Amino acid sequence: MAPQSVSRRTFLKSALVGGALSAMGGGTALARGLASPQPAETKADYALIIDTTKCVGCGACETACNLRNDLPEGQSCIHILSRVEGENERFLPVQCQHCADPPCAHVCPVNATYIRDDGVVLTNEKLCVGCKYCMVACPYQARIFDEERGVADKCWLCLDYVLGGGQPACVHACVVGARLFGCTDDPDSEIAQLIASGQAKPLHPEFGTEPAVLRYIIE
Repeated sequence: MAPQSVSRRTFLKSALVGGALSAMGGGTALARGLASPQPAETKADYALIIDTTKCVGCGACETACNLRNDLPEGQSCIHILSRVEGENERFLPVQCQHCADPPCAHVCPVNATYIRDDGVVLTNEKLCVGCKYCMVACPYQARIFDEERGVADKCWLCLDYVLGGGQPACVHACVVGARLFGCTDDPDSEIAQLIASGQAKPLHPEFGTEPAVLRYIIE
C-alpha cells in the first residue's frame, strides 16, 4: 500500500522544526567544513542511482516532480541534459546530489540549507530569505526559485514517502527503470552492490562536493 500523501509544506512545518534548530546551531560546524578535510568516501542512509544507459529523456521524472511538489508549470527540481553521440542521443537527468559538503549550505547567510543525519540535504523555507546565493553556488544548477513562496527550492527526495517505506515520485514515474532507489545499509541489496562495485559513481567528483545520495551509471 502506498504511503499516505503528505504535502511537502506540511511535512516541513512539522518534521523540520528540529532540523531548523539544528541548522541554526550547526552553521559554525558547516563553516568549519570549508577548511576541514573531507572523508575519502561519504556514507548516506539512502542512494538514488540513475542509469543513463536506460534513460530515454522522456521527462516523466520532471513531470512527476512538478506535480508531486505543486510547482509552477514547467518547473521541476530535475533537469535533463542531452548530448548527441553519432546517431544516438544520450540523456543525463540532473538534480540535487545531496552533497556531504554542499556549497549551497556554506553560502546561505541564514543557515536555511542543512544536512540531516541520514545524508539528505533540505531547505527550511521558514528561514530562507530568497537571496539565491545557493542557486549561484550549486555547481549542478540543481536549485530552483519558487516566486510565489520566495524560496530557493530543491529536491527533498520526497522524504515523507521515503520515511514511510516508499520511493521518491521520480522513481515511481520512470517507466524504463532508469532510476533505482533504496537503503545502503544492506550490503546484499542491488543498490549497495552497484555502489560497492564502482559501477555507480558520483557525478562530477572533481567538484569536491562529495555527493552522498545520488550515483550515476554512465557508459
